[in-house]
Amino acid sequence: MTEICKVKSEGLIDYDDAFELQKRLHGRVADGTLPNQLLLLEHPHIYTLGRRAKTSDILATDEFLSKEGVTVHRTDRGGEVTYHGPGQLVAYPIVNIRRWGGGPLKYVRALEQTVIATLDEIGIVANSQDCPTGVWVDDAKIAAIGVRISRGTTTHGVSLNVDPNLSFFDHIVPCGMADLKVTAISALAQDEIHIDQVIPVFVRNFGRTFGFQME
Repeated sequence: MTEICKVKSEGLIDYDDAFELQKRLHGRVADGTLPNQLLLLEHPHIYTLGRRAKTSDILATDEFLSKEGVTVHRTDRGGEVTYHGPGQLVAYPIVNIRRWGGGPLKYVRALEQTVIATLDEIGIVANSQDCPTGVWVDDAKIAAIGVRISRGTTTHGVSLNVDPNLSFFDHIVPCGMADLKVTAISALAQDEIHIDQVIPVFVRNFGRTFGFQME
């Protein structure tokens, strides 16, 4: 029987609110009360620090953070420091990977393949093979992945740069890589593309990659 995954588009939502929503859904997906969930949203400007992150990887001054309205949040996902903000599509799948039939590595690779297939439909050739975790276009990172798995069920997920202000990445050491180049769909696509156009493509490819019926 095909697993169901419910899609929830939340729009622009504070990081803390999205984190609490994930926690509420996580327990119910883990125990089978709810089917798998896919949260799609944007965040206001924020730098998040994963479990391996160093505070020194945030280069921004307090003055910059205050002026630009950027918050800083340490969280329980894997990975290091990254930026979230308007124009970036954030996907938080709450997936019971035990029922799905895969482990953490298979799950991360499926997220990468979802993004790669999404970009391919838009006309952008991306890859993840022989690269650090995430999705890359040539030598520039276009999507970051950081996840947490508890009770066989995932939280956090993937952020895809659609049309964000990439200058905010200049004030961190993204993913712990000082020389990391970052790119976005808007910098690569021939036509102007908005998040609302990317969401249905992402959902379709997420369902195909994971073998879910998306509702």
